[in-house]
This record gives sequence, C-alpha cells and structure tokens, in this order.
Amino acid sequence: MLDLSGRTVLVTGGSKGIGAAIVQALGRGGAHVISHYGSDRAGAEAAAADIAAERKLLLQADLRDLAEVSALWEAALAWRGRIDVVVNNAAVMLWHGGLHADDADWDSVWAETLQVNVLASARLLRNAVRHYLDTGGGVIVTVSSWSAQRGVTNPDTAAYGASKAAIRSFTQSIARAYARKNILAYVIAPGVVRTRMSEQFAATQGGEANVTAGLAMGEWIPPEELGELVAFLAAGRARHLSGATLDVNGATYVR
Repeated sequence: MLDLSGRTVLVTGGSKGIGAAIVQALGRGGAHVISHYGSDRAGAEAAAADIAAERKLLLQADLRDLAEVSALWEAALAWRGRIDVVVNNAAVMLWHGGLHADDADWDSVWAETLQVNVLASARLLRNAVRHYLDTGGGVIVTVSSWSAQRGVTNPDTAAYGASKAAIRSFTQSIARAYARKNILAYVIAPGVVRTRMSEQFAATQGGEANVTAGLAMGEWIPPEELGELVAFLAAGRARHLSGATLDVNGATYVR
C-alpha cells in the first residue's frame, strides 16, 4: 500500500479533471493536501470531500496574477511549515486566437496562456526548488501534455502546446541541475483524458467518436490513472526516474 503519511503536497488546479483525481489519490494515500483552485470553490470542496479536515487546505489564487501566485506559495508553506511535493497541474487551453484571428485576439490568447501555463508555473517551481534546497530535497511533478512532443491537432490551440513544451523543459532542467540535491522532478504527458477540457477539444475535431477512433485502445484515459501515478511519484521512491517524461496515452503515441 502507498503510504504518504506525513507528506505535504501542493496541487494546483485541484477542483476538476486531472487535478481533482490527483487530490483524491493523495488523500487516500494519507498525505496532507493543499488544493489550489481558481474560481471553482465548490469543485475543490467536492474533490477533497473524503480527506479529513486536518489533512486538507483549500487555497484560491488567480494564476494570471503573479502576486497571487506568490501569495499562494506563502500561504501553502505557512500551513505546516514545509512542502514536500509540488504537483504543477493547473493550465488553460483557449479555443480562439488562432492563426487567422486578428492581432489583438492572437496576442491576448498567447499572453494568458503563457502567463498561466508557464510564468505562474515557473514561479511556483522556482519557489519549490529554493525551499527544497533549504530542507534537504523534495519532489516536483509537472502535468504537461503529449502535444508538447508531437504538436497540437487543432492549430487554434498552438499556444497551449507551446506552453506545455516550455514548462516540460523547465521541469527537466530542474531535474538535471539539482539531482545531487535530492530534488526529484518528473513530467507526465497525458493523451486524451476523460475531462471537460478533452471533451471541448473533441468538439473541434468532429466529435468524441472521431477522436476515439484514432486511439490505439479505443478509449479515453480515466483521470484516476493519472491520480494514482502522481501519488506514486509523490512518495519519492522512484529516484532514478527523475527527469523522465511519462507518456500516458494508451500506446497511441509511442516514441
């Protein structure tokens, strides 16, 4: 049995989809869970409902504002005095502002996407590394996307794919630079996961059946599988897996 007792984990974007599944898996493992949410307080409460009150903390922050990102870190750290694991999950995917959009729309989409998916994430990971250097190490798990490796199917979401590649690279750089400092950093690259974001994506690709037909297993990934994988990595035992990108796509994209 996976035992995360005594470990404090910060999860960004814990109110729905993959983030909610991660919060639930960590809770089952006995971790103290700090679940960040943007605006969906009810979703964050539902995801953490089975975690004992003394083992959970819900924190709101708008990741479009770096001041709020810094405040999120400080509040998370103050709760128990240390953070052992940071799960960098929160992200936005915007469905407008493609190549044929006007300049204002294009610039707006890229600015928001890079702010939330790269700059906010990098700020949190930078804080995590500094903290880990003072406390003897820790774990980072970044939820990227297979689009970081293979590009996006819908060019209107090119900013999303580019952002996921950027934060993947930053996470890998942390793994390489601080391996001897007991800082472990992993990247998870999911394919088509059963989330609202993927359902919205499917609508741009001719519908769910059309997307499913292109998957090797003929099925979407349950978010619970990703939650269990993150919980395993959060235990800190897979030391020599640090720096790896774990492809979770049901053998559709093999490299």
